[in-house]
Amino acid sequence: MGVFDLFRRKAGPDAEPVPHRGYYALDDRVAGAPDWDDWDDRLESVDRTLAVEERRPSHWWQPAHYRGRRKRWWAGRIVAGVLALFIAIVAWLAITAPLNKSLEPIAAPQVTLLAADGTPIARNGAITDEPVDVSKLPPHVVQAFLAIEDRRFYDHWGIDPRGLGRAAWARVTGGRMQGGSTITQQLAKFTFLTADQTLSRKAREALIAFWLESWLTKDEILERYLSNAYFGDNVYGLRAASLHYFYRQPEKLRVDQVAMLAGLLQAPSSYAPTKHYDRAEKRMRLVVQSMVAAGYLTEAEARKIRPPALDVRTRNDLPTGTYFADWALPQARALAQGGYERQTLTTTLDSRLQGIARKVTANAGLGSAQVALVAMRSNGEVVAMIGGRDYAKSTFNRASQARRQPGSTFKLFVYLAALREGWDPEDRIANTAFTEGSYRPKNSRDRYSESLTLEEAFAQSSNVAAVRLFGEVGSARVIETARDLGVASSLAKGDPSLALGSSTMTLIELTSAYAALAANAYPVAPRAFAVPEKSWWERLWDGPSSFSSSTLRGMEQMLRKAINDGTGRAAMLKGPNFGKTGTTQDNRDALFVGYAGDLVVGVWIGNDDNSPLDGISGGGLPAKMWRDFMNRAMNVKAAPSQPAPREKSDPGGPVEPLDVPDLDDIPLGNGNSRLRIRDGETILSTEIEGIPVEIVMGREGVRVTSEEIERTRRRVAEQIRREEAQRERQFDRAMEEAEFADPIGY
Repeated sequence: MGVFDLFRRKAGPDAEPVPHRGYYALDDRVAGAPDWDDWDDRLESVDRTLAVEERRPSHWWQPAHYRGRRKRWWAGRIVAGVLALFIAIVAWLAITAPLNKSLEPIAAPQVTLLAADGTPIARNGAITDEPVDVSKLPPHVVQAFLAIEDRRFYDHWGIDPRGLGRAAWARVTGGRMQGGSTITQQLAKFTFLTADQTLSRKAREALIAFWLESWLTKDEILERYLSNAYFGDNVYGLRAASLHYFYRQPEKLRVDQVAMLAGLLQAPSSYAPTKHYDRAEKRMRLVVQSMVAAGYLTEAEARKIRPPALDVRTRNDLPTGTYFADWALPQARALAQGGYERQTLTTTLDSRLQGIARKVTANAGLGSAQVALVAMRSNGEVVAMIGGRDYAKSTFNRASQARRQPGSTFKLFVYLAALREGWDPEDRIANTAFTEGSYRPKNSRDRYSESLTLEEAFAQSSNVAAVRLFGEVGSARVIETARDLGVASSLAKGDPSLALGSSTMTLIELTSAYAALAANAYPVAPRAFAVPEKSWWERLWDGPSSFSSSTLRGMEQMLRKAINDGTGRAAMLKGPNFGKTGTTQDNRDALFVGYAGDLVVGVWIGNDDNSPLDGISGGGLPAKMWRDFMNRAMNVKAAPSQPAPREKSDPGGPVEPLDVPDLDDIPLGNGNSRLRIRDGETILSTEIEGIPVEIVMGREGVRVTSEEIERTRRRVAEQIRREEAQRERQFDRAMEEAEFADPIGY
């Protein structure tokens, strides 16, 4: 039936169906026909799966994410990536290479340290001066540096491809080596980077060069370069170099002078004219020829140039370091103002007391042992410091750097903690030997008693009493007391050997803790420079803590008894004095720390390899040195080492303190004389009119050794020689000051 037949048909009754002439199926579907509903369900499932897959996003690391992308999409992403990279580089440079860093000297400016009386004691740091202004320099000054270092400086953008090509070609052909770095790259290198020759450093150098060129003018880059470059002889910057070598300001340099200065930059130490003038002259000739090649000079002008004469007027006759100066320098750098100028700072060091400390340690008869001495005021101002026997041989400061066991001097914290907990110096503590437990400390020579008062136990340095008191008070309280007094070193909690000084700390740290008692204010921080006193309001809100009157009185009572009747008798002074001896196991360390008046002094003797000392204990030589220093420092005569006989109660049994000298080393009289027994001979060491003399009594009779007399004679001759040399230096300095006042050429 056609399509148009549908419109021509008239509505009428349906035609009667043709009768079926065969069989009838039981199912409505025709046998063998497909299941169209099932197919429809399957197709709908496929459509849904495809729709889900189309909607599922792909990740950026999957290749499918980038298939079919248009060029516009790719262009946008590339531009965004470049911008992000640029922003990251700018941020990185802003953090690692701030522009203001190029205004700072690349070496710490010179600092001169003075003693409290104004005496120069040390000079440390680089010789620097004010930056230069390119607009005020003569043309030939700038031209000399451009000719030899970077002729196309004003034409490139921080990196010179031509210069790199010339350097590469010279390296390949084996010609004269040439530098490929521009002035901008050199400024980036010595201002922001290290000298490591690595690819990453060169890449950073190039990036920073572009960074500097983008933010600074050419003249600003050149000014910063000339103001920071190294010229040898510990001199940095053109102004400092021109004054050092020719005593002229850079604005007045002649062509021959600036040519020699420009030649130094390639290898300052090798070309320094004060040491290698012939090398500097040859290099100067090369600079002059470079100026001719660059068109700055004519051949005729170059032939007239002669090597310049040096005019070095600055001399450095002060030591660049001493034990005290090395310790004080970090504090000086923190106090010094930034910039290029050299600075002079006054320290707390007392020249007179430092001289006394030097004499006391030099004349102590240490043998091969090392020594350290620290003297400070009760407020922490260090007035004298000896860090070893000879700074020239060893700069290691044994007063501030060596961490050694303090021995019985640590008992201060044990007994002070007990007093703070309510104990009294008259309270008793058991002094019997330990027979149980894994840790069994002993008293020297195994001498014990039933009990001792705290005062007696401290004075006689009983080990078993200190350990028992440590257990009674608790390690937490002892450590807390040590921390309050400024001890920052590691202290093992719960270790009973801590009571006997098994921890390690520096001598200056230990001496500062004793200063807290002298000042009745804690903690006391050792310092090399005076600080303004706090106002009463500042002390009220942020002042130091102090001990109670009973605690301070009890502790000083025990410290004084340790000198008057205990292990520190060799340190006795005429007036009030307080201190404690310390000797570590096998006599590896011997110490005495104490105070009198406003002076707090700590003395240490030991070997650097921690080997045992030969018969030296804390109550022997360190106590004697402490007494000698105090007597000279306070201008008093020594009191007898043994107190006058007086009635006193029996301590209840024999006690052998750890820190008294053995019987073969006995102080006599005022302590300047000693009686020793060595190899069957009796040796009396004394002083006759200030000259040490040893009288030896043995099987061969009595003899007087002349070694001490000869050493004294040599010391006197050396002292006379030094005084004469000092007078000559003072005369030379006066003449130099008169010349320096001459403004010609400056």
